[in-house]
Amino acid sequence: MEPQANQTAARVHPGCQCLSATALKLLAVVLMVMDHIHQMFVFAGAPLWLTMAGRLVFPIFLFAAAESFHYTHSRRRYLGRLLLASWGMTLLTFILQRLVPNEQVVLMNNAFSTFFMAGLYMLFWDWLREGIRTRSPRKILQAVGGGLVPILCALPIYLVALLSFREDVSPALIRLLASAALLIPNILTVEGGFFMVALGVLFYMFRAHRAAQIAALLLLSGVVYLSGDKVQSLMGLAAIPMLLYNGERGRGMRNFFYLFYPAHIAVLYLLSALVQ
Repeated sequence: MEPQANQTAARVHPGCQCLSATALKLLAVVLMVMDHIHQMFVFAGAPLWLTMAGRLVFPIFLFAAAESFHYTHSRRRYLGRLLLASWGMTLLTFILQRLVPNEQVVLMNNAFSTFFMAGLYMLFWDWLREGIRTRSPRKILQAVGGGLVPILCALPIYLVALLSFREDVSPALIRLLASAALLIPNILTVEGGFFMVALGVLFYMFRAHRAAQIAALLLLSGVVYLSGDKVQSLMGLAAIPMLLYNGERGRGMRNFFYLFYPAHIAVLYLLSALVQ
């Protein structure tokens, strides 16, 4: 692990950090499974506290993603893996719901899309910062133009929505077109919405200042609370494991995290359909 990571961790409550990046993500995995148990079995009385615990998952993973993006040897490969994983999740959820209908559960799970979109905007932020530092209008325009692309890529979703109001277009065709449109990365359809992408980018922008990262998280949590979503506002509790991060990578286990996410979604969904 690069020295800078340890120095960053050391500036926040020295001696208290006990969680590596891998440990943070394993903690998030446990909370994620609890959250998805609630999602798949809420019709059977799964308790609310399961999804309350799951509110910490996205901030923890986004915090870890900011670290990963900074230290990755190839940002192109990093983003490519996330894009492929996002496509895979879109296809998996479409196939599962077609082969095994489940009236109680609608699968919209694709955290990979959020991590990919956050990674893109981390890249655009680096371009913008470099353009300002080198006084390069070309680099600044590249960053701004890049930031507009995911917004424009949401247009196919709007077109599908317009088609859905036409009586001469079958619902099956609408579902197929919607699934195809979801394969186009865009800021509109990412899981968790634009605010989660923004949170990931803020974690990256302030990655050398843990207090600023936590302030961004708590600010967003406060906004969510004031909007009336008290359960989602519990995401602010992710500040606790963030404070315990020691700046170390840990064992990595990259393939485990890429495989476990779609696997546990599929297993829980099928079990939910079976229970019905």
